[in-house]
Amino acid sequence: MPRPQQLPVVSFASLGGTITMTPNVDGGITSTLKAADLVASAPGLGDFVAVRAVTLAGQPSASLSEADILRVVDWARAEVGQGAVGAVVIQGTDTLEETSFLADCVWDLAAPLVFTGAMRGPTQVSADGPANLLAAARVAASPQAQGAGALVVLDDTVHRATHVHKAHSTALSAFQSYGGQVLGHVIEGEAWLAPSSPRPAALRVAADSAFGFVPICSSFLGDDGTVLRQLLAASPAGVVIAGFGAGHVSEQTAEVVSTAVQQCPVVLTTRIGEGGVARRTYGFIGSEIDLQRRGAIIAGSLDAVKSRILLALLLAAGADADRIAAEFELRGARCLS
Repeated sequence: MPRPQQLPVVSFASLGGTITMTPNVDGGITSTLKAADLVASAPGLGDFVAVRAVTLAGQPSASLSEADILRVVDWARAEVGQGAVGAVVIQGTDTLEETSFLADCVWDLAAPLVFTGAMRGPTQVSADGPANLLAAARVAASPQAQGAGALVVLDDTVHRATHVHKAHSTALSAFQSYGGQVLGHVIEGEAWLAPSSPRPAALRVAADSAFGFVPICSSFLGDDGTVLRQLLAASPAGVVIAGFGAGHVSEQTAEVVSTAVQQCPVVLTTRIGEGGVARRTYGFIGSEIDLQRRGAIIAGSLDAVKSRILLALLLAAGADADRIAAEFELRGARCLS
């Protein structure tokens, strides 16, 4: 008799989040379920993958740090080293677009690193957690996902970590890809993925690296530079400015940028999700041309939260201004592809 085909191993790590939350005595939901509970809730999961599951944390994703995610990446590397074809990270959706992008920047293996969660708790009507776990496992086990880096899978849709953003606070379809450029879907229990483009070399950042204060300063009507000035007083390691439109700030804020670039790297992006930052269109004081002359680094198509993640990683890795500019040129342009 032929030997039964061995199922591919997919490893799961739970960090907490809505998918793990059940009602407490106060009426809200809080994290109670462990990784073993989650994988047991996904019907038929063990029919197509061999499951390894571990609980690494049990907290809302708003309380996760960069170091936490680097440790998760180390866990995933170890699991792949022990035979897993892919790894699934289960967490809250509040910071999913940031954590997955951070992981993508440092992920150096061909095996897919898949992030998922849920928009509804397991006791709510039409809870989406089990379906998302099944879809994430399908993608993690798919040969098509090899080399794709970090991915986000919810609502049977597969997003690149470089493109994904949370576009709605409560909808099951909350996660979208900029420009509608999803990587694929899970249909009839099968992952259908577009070919992956080549990825930049992974950044080398150790989990015990020191992360400095890297805030986002968003422009607003009447902004006179006070917020940026106060942020500089806190001695940031770097600053991301989320400007108006194609990357613009007020004249008063532009003057503060001239001071800021003498203190730390300043990255310019836009507070608008789509379209990225212009380079050579507007020439008024506070425009993208003016801010580049003052020393600001252009983020390309990366949004504010992804720009902050990339800047924080580069600073933790000891990158100088030229390296930072080069990485934003590379990764900001890639987000458009």
